[in-house]
Amino acid sequence: MTGGGVPGAARHGLLGFGAAATFVLLWSTGFIGAKLGLPHAEPLTFLALRFVIAAALLALLALATGAPWPRGWRNLAHLCVAGLLLHGVYLGGVFASIDQGVEAGVSALIVGIQPVLVAALAGAVLGERVSPRQWLGLVLALLGVGLVVWRKLGAGLGTVEGVALSLLALCGITVATLYQKRFCAEMDLRSGSVIQYLAAAAGCGLFAAVFEQGQIAWTGDFVLAMAWLVLVLSLGAVSLLYWLIQRGQASRVSSLFFLAPPFTALIAWPLFGETFGPLALLGMALTMLGVALVNLGETQKRP
Repeated sequence: MTGGGVPGAARHGLLGFGAAATFVLLWSTGFIGAKLGLPHAEPLTFLALRFVIAAALLALLALATGAPWPRGWRNLAHLCVAGLLLHGVYLGGVFASIDQGVEAGVSALIVGIQPVLVAALAGAVLGERVSPRQWLGLVLALLGVGLVVWRKLGAGLGTVEGVALSLLALCGITVATLYQKRFCAEMDLRSGSVIQYLAAAAGCGLFAAVFEQGQIAWTGDFVLAMAWLVLVLSLGAVSLLYWLIQRGQASRVSSLFFLAPPFTALIAWPLFGETFGPLALLGMALTMLGVALVNLGETQKRP
């Protein structure tokens, strides 16, 4: 290999790293958008509307780019189940948790240990080997989250019910990840996401009709939150993830995913006055270290 190939490889690596970092940063702002919009709409009503808009825009994108559509009822059923888990249970739990008073940074921290749980369960579900490094990461992450939640609840910030909803969201995205990997691995992110968003919209809409009033205050904050969540998260982040996967750079997302909770906390601090005391900061650091041990270890194994 000549010396001229090195700068090109370096540029490719930096581009992939930058795109992955941008994705993680965008992902972390989803919790901020939830907190900004929730005072003006009930959580499931908010999400049902978001999913309908996102599905419509992604359908246009899929048609414009010639994306292949899933075939067969079995494939459609798997996509619907994964969509209900990933968007309905996960985002429904996050939005309902924040609506119950849990801080955006705390909710982000709880669901941020998802890669750790996926790694721990992958041995039983997918037959993958779980290394001692990953088990250590699981223990550290759980200790860190427990410390943060204990301090926040002790300070009267959030409720036990709200924390339980964040834990439900964590279970949703963990099971969704394993289910997606096993049954929807060949899904095109553009067309497949349309099906998943429609399934989640139907699920959230059904529960909203039963348990909520369906009222929305179309304030500037709500419109801004909805636009951000749909355009930047549902469209921008999905498109960026698709770009990364197409270029074999998706593993970089996992290697940086542990940065999502501190990103969320840093953004929520000036916007909403959310702060972390010394013990809570220690808990966040332990959680980040635990998730990093799992993700970085996995990234090193990938070609």
